[in-house]
Amino acid sequence: MAAVSDLRISASLTESERRNRLWVRSWLYCVLVTLFALVLVGGATRLTDSGLSITEWKPIHGVVPPLNEAEWVEEFAKYRQIPEYQQINRGMSLDEFKTIFWWEWAHRLLARGVGFVFALPLLFFWVTGRLERHLKPKLLGILALGGLQGAIGWWMVASGLVERVDVSQYRLATHLTIACLIFTATMAVARGLAPHSGKPALETTRRFAGWLVVAVLVQIYLGGLVAGLDAGMAYNTWPLMDGAIIPQGLFDQSPAWVNLFENPKTVQFIHRFGAYTVLLLALWHAVATWRVEPGSTHARRAVALFLLVCVQAAIGVATLLMVVPLDVALAHQGAALVVLGFATAHWRATRGAYPLVQETG
Repeated sequence: MAAVSDLRISASLTESERRNRLWVRSWLYCVLVTLFALVLVGGATRLTDSGLSITEWKPIHGVVPPLNEAEWVEEFAKYRQIPEYQQINRGMSLDEFKTIFWWEWAHRLLARGVGFVFALPLLFFWVTGRLERHLKPKLLGILALGGLQGAIGWWMVASGLVERVDVSQYRLATHLTIACLIFTATMAVARGLAPHSGKPALETTRRFAGWLVVAVLVQIYLGGLVAGLDAGMAYNTWPLMDGAIIPQGLFDQSPAWVNLFENPKTVQFIHRFGAYTVLLLALWHAVATWRVEPGSTHARRAVALFLLVCVQAAIGVATLLMVVPLDVALAHQGAALVVLGFATAHWRATRGAYPLVQETG
């Protein structure tokens, strides 16, 4: 009769198990760096209006850019067929087209690169037995989400190829948010594999830390809507907006709910309100955690998270007042990812490291 296996949970790791966790964690941190670069290049692609320069989805052949003048002319001819060229960029030179093409090509190349950086080591760790059983569905889920993200990226681009002169803000915000979900999930798994010197935090601390991650993700989604509508290019004053704390005309469009997604003034106002909300939540979390667990690593991280949110808020205000220059806007987007990554690592750390679940029989 085959032996019946059972599970045991161990608080301590052998040297081999500790080494495996280190390798897997280091790989996931490399994935995070690549994802960070991908999101920043994606932001630059949007800010330079380069996202529609490649009008076809060629997952394999598209790796190779135009290699000679004839191929560049052919690629440019495809771009000249879409509304963005005909209504916005008519008369653009081939050299100007090459500039926007390279941004979009780099973004797609990085996206493919993330797939390889994730999938190939995953296969290696899996077949060599270096993955704990509970990690496998988590990592497969991240891989599947990455595949879905590729399809969402093309779905986003396709929205601007026929009738619009830009991509749909709904689809752009979805694309950005899915990227951040992948980033969040990867960070959570990586942090769960790291050594934890202290004990898990209190349940109230853990729960609030989790809701903070959700709040940051919602704020990033709102930022995607702002980017999709170019809403940051208008109302470039602070703290007043259009001369008031609560400006007029927030619900001019009908039906009223459309304003939340399609009215640039309303979208920017909600993004501002979201920033204030995240700032207050982070402050509350820092104070509350320090009161119930004074001097703990959880309390110190909560304070550090609040300070990061303050820095991000300052960069956001600077981006607005300076009317969205490329470098400052990318700093704002990068800082958002830093806040999200730190908030996720903090939440995961409040729960303690993954227990080692071993199969015996």
